[in-house]
Amino acid sequence: MSEQQTLHIAGTWRSAAAGTSREVLDPADATVLAVVAEGGVADADAAVAAARSAFDGGPWPRTPVAERVALLRRTADLLERDRERIALVESRDTGKTLEEGRIDVDCVAAAFRYYAGLAAAESAGRVVDAGSPDVHSIVVHEPVGVCALITPWNYPLLQASWKVAPALAAGNTFVLKPSEITPLSTVVLVELLQEAGLPDGVANLVTGAGDPVGARLAEHPGVDLVSFTGGLASGTKVAHAAADTVKKVALELGGKNPNVVFADACATPEGFDTAVDQALNAAFLHSGQVCSAGSRLIVEESVRDRFVAELARRADRIRLGRGTDPGVECGPLVSAAQRERTEAYVASALAEGAVLRAGGERPRDTGPTGFFYRPTVLDACVRTMRVVREEVFGPVLTVETFRTEEEAVALANDTEFGLAGAVWTADQGRARRVADRLRHGTVWINDFHPYLPQAEWGGFGKSGVGRELGPTGLAEYRESKHVYQNLAPRPVRWFAG
Repeated sequence: MSEQQTLHIAGTWRSAAAGTSREVLDPADATVLAVVAEGGVADADAAVAAARSAFDGGPWPRTPVAERVALLRRTADLLERDRERIALVESRDTGKTLEEGRIDVDCVAAAFRYYAGLAAAESAGRVVDAGSPDVHSIVVHEPVGVCALITPWNYPLLQASWKVAPALAAGNTFVLKPSEITPLSTVVLVELLQEAGLPDGVANLVTGAGDPVGARLAEHPGVDLVSFTGGLASGTKVAHAAADTVKKVALELGGKNPNVVFADACATPEGFDTAVDQALNAAFLHSGQVCSAGSRLIVEESVRDRFVAELARRADRIRLGRGTDPGVECGPLVSAAQRERTEAYVASALAEGAVLRAGGERPRDTGPTGFFYRPTVLDACVRTMRVVREEVFGPVLTVETFRTEEEAVALANDTEFGLAGAVWTADQGRARRVADRLRHGTVWINDFHPYLPQAEWGGFGKSGVGRELGPTGLAEYRESKHVYQNLAPRPVRWFAG
């Protein structure tokens, strides 16, 4: 595969039909990391045609479950074999640390193994009692068909696996469109699927911009399902584009996630240290470029001053740099545009009355060309501020305070998003009460960020539609069919004749 042949259609690596290409930049120094094909509408159409042919006439949808399971497990083996190489690609492409890249590869392998196990354990269908011994009634599950899988730039490999693994387990074919900013690890994943023995045309890849490639996939009449992970504005466009063909739609659109800290969680030195440490992890992992980032710290008023002072002190000590360098704790933002977006939010917050406690500027010691921004803590924030209400997707933590449990819940739920949130308290009764009342798809108690491939992931409100992971994540890629068999047919005599 030459450096511009990053389209994979009908089992063949190729360049874009128009001969166009795009430079992928290293966010740590803005140098060219790779050159990839820049696909367009013609390439999207060719990929859908290949996937359509492979689904309608190819072997994969009719492949026995045991064989599909074996391929998923072979893919997981290959991911583990190439762990270091793939982690390096992910680190260089996204800017995240090498250790984060390794964790991503491990999680991707786990997702493939989970869906292999789930598919292997399922029965042939659900028998339905029709109330008569002369009727055999069963509900079976079949693949949806051709799936368009559109993934984001922050976790390109991980988000691809959350779609690809269940899609394949269910017997679908697909066209995968990664973000044009970070496509490199997705190319590697498709290479591994090919090596694992996936039939030609089942997995198709088109690298290119959301408009026109993603837009064409969303509207394409040959696509039966579109699964999109990304921002709210783009997700809304996907939903509109898919509406005319009434295809299945799954959307994961991010969040504005509360991290609620009660004073009793900080009553001991160990508790205080843990809560502060986890607040840093919640907000600044991968420079805050995480859909579930705990970017809204909501802390009880009685411990607010001490908590914020220590949080700011530690934020100022976070070591920035290239993600592959030893000792680096936080890498750059993914692009110049993302850094400028972050700067604009911080400027608006300060203009609206927020108080800067840490960061708020580009660092002076990581080189002039990388897209770095210091971890930022904004105190004295209120719900009317844009930085509190809108998803920044950068290393920015806002601080709000509360006095009562009722007020804490109200603040945590005062968002149009509802992806994830956390509550920190030593009172188990309070923990359960607050968790039960939070309108978010994932709620952590005395923790932040862990997820399990066997547990559903998705959000309430404008955080999206549908769920990834867990059994529901497999159901998204299936259609249910009721097969009703009359074992003793006889005339009904409804009409006299």
